[in-house]
Amino acid sequence: MVNITLKDGGRKEYPSGTTVLEMVQSFAPGLARKAVAARFNDELVDLTTPVTEDGSLEILTFDDDEGQEVYRHTSTHIMAQAVKRLFPDVRLAIGPAIDKGFYYDFDSAQTFTPEDFVRIEEEMRAIIKEDFPVVREEVSREEALQLFHSQDESYKVELIEALPEGEVISLYRQGEFVDLCAGPHLPSTGKVKAAKLTSLAGAYWRGDERNKMLQRIYGTSFPKKAMLDDYLHKIEEAKKRDHRRLGKELGLFIIAEEGPGFPFFLPRGMIIRNELEDLWRKEHVRAGYQEIKTPVILNRSLWERSGHWDHYRENMYFTTIDEDDYAIKPMNCPGGILVYKEHLHSYRELPIRLGELGLVHRHEKSGVLHGLMRVRAFTQDDAHLFMLPSQITSEIKGVIDMVDRFYNLFGFSYHVELSTRPENAMGSEEVWETATAALREALQEKGIDYVINEGDGAFYGPKIDFHLQDSLDRTWQCGTIQLDFLMPEKFDLTYVGEDGERHRPVMIHRVIYGSIERFIGILTEHFAGAFPTWLAPVQVRIIPIAERHHDYAFQIEKQLREAGLRAESDLRREKVGYKIRDGEVQRIPYLLITGDREVESSTVSVRRRNQGDLGAQSVEEFMAAIGEEISARRSG
Repeated sequence: MVNITLKDGGRKEYPSGTTVLEMVQSFAPGLARKAVAARFNDELVDLTTPVTEDGSLEILTFDDDEGQEVYRHTSTHIMAQAVKRLFPDVRLAIGPAIDKGFYYDFDSAQTFTPEDFVRIEEEMRAIIKEDFPVVREEVSREEALQLFHSQDESYKVELIEALPEGEVISLYRQGEFVDLCAGPHLPSTGKVKAAKLTSLAGAYWRGDERNKMLQRIYGTSFPKKAMLDDYLHKIEEAKKRDHRRLGKELGLFIIAEEGPGFPFFLPRGMIIRNELEDLWRKEHVRAGYQEIKTPVILNRSLWERSGHWDHYRENMYFTTIDEDDYAIKPMNCPGGILVYKEHLHSYRELPIRLGELGLVHRHEKSGVLHGLMRVRAFTQDDAHLFMLPSQITSEIKGVIDMVDRFYNLFGFSYHVELSTRPENAMGSEEVWETATAALREALQEKGIDYVINEGDGAFYGPKIDFHLQDSLDRTWQCGTIQLDFLMPEKFDLTYVGEDGERHRPVMIHRVIYGSIERFIGILTEHFAGAFPTWLAPVQVRIIPIAERHHDYAFQIEKQLREAGLRAESDLRREKVGYKIRDGEVQRIPYLLITGDREVESSTVSVRRRNQGDLGAQSVEEFMAAIGEEISARRSG
């Protein structure tokens, strides 16, 4: 018999050799129908795995990230089987699950096109309908090599030969198809309910441009067709919301050939940027921050002392001044540290919170540049907090509260990750554990759920990352809180304590927007260019019906501008319907129509974005309503 501990703490006893699926069927038949894989003693396993020892058991469904990975990993095997049936001479490379989908790389004389997707998807549906059991086999190195040599699968042979001697080699079979794979997988092909192939790309074998170019087919899958349809709808919606297209249409920014990765902000884009920065300044003044500005270029010795020279040099730009080496800053923290060191501080001054909208430059390869989302020059809304050790938890909680206020303002939900010590970290494990424990304590005191992101901390300290979710359910890592015991040591930062002696402060690095440029890109796609009224480059457009109404339109425009509103008049010789449609295309929150009736009654006919005609209002009535909406910074 084996003793099994379930995730909820319950205990069960089963005969040795009982499979995971048989176990879950015995105590939760409904869960068994949804199950895709399991975690037994912290190891991912197939549902068909026989259990022969005591241990802890957690059942995974599609609702779990790891469950989705298993589901889509089986889907990629189904796609590969379909391709092999249709194109027998194709050679298989690799086929992993990825975020929101999967892909498989093929070496084939057949040049695949989107038209081939129809045939491949039809064959995939046939394989799903046949409901082949997905069976794991563990074989010797020699058996695996013999099998794939006989099938002329040279890429699989290369992968096997690269494995360490003595490593367990597993295969997965479904019908006539067999693949080299570590698993786990769904128990049968019939568990996949809805699959769709989405795109094609080229990919070098093992990512090495010296190797052969393979053909990569991407796809995705879901347990319900409605989920697939929703996903495909959001993909199409994302294309419509692409910030690069909207940025051009709405006149927000450009990327010139003369400066790849270095965005130019246009007048309307600058309005959005300035509104975000004004909000940032007001919130930080309210929270007790002081704003600073540090140089873009600083001497090499500073970057050697900070550790960036050793840990971040490949991402930096350099220059020579007076025969001495300098670096263009990739991060703001060393400059903030020099500001702190400018004079000796007392414990009574701490915490000191220094905020900076700092322009940084990082070398990114041309292939990864993407509009405002991935650039080479961007402005971080940085802050560096210097504090007593006893103030760590309260300061972290204060930053968490500020992040929450900002994200709620834009209608973003978010989840939190705690990132731990990376391989290239500076400092001892003891220092890292102290810092990680402090971040964990703050999250627990705030009652915030979080997941551990092992090994993804900054090289100088662990961090809390905030991943916001937009209107298309995509996630973006923006805010971060990094706790740092090492930089104060490296730069010999001190304060005079209550005992009159010098002591070492603790430092927090944090951002909320992350990058102003990237945040504007995210907002553009989140709102589909229809920015909230307080953020919109043009808040009101006045549309006179005829030329005789121009003077009245000018009068209203002047009145609105004097009240601080961003207003303009459309005096083009076009029909009113065309002007209204253009205002809607430009996503302007309010259109005010003026004709004979409005002139006579000293009113305006108000049209609100997404709501249509609101009827006639006095100018004062309209100004009071829009003024309240803007001051409240409502997002919808």
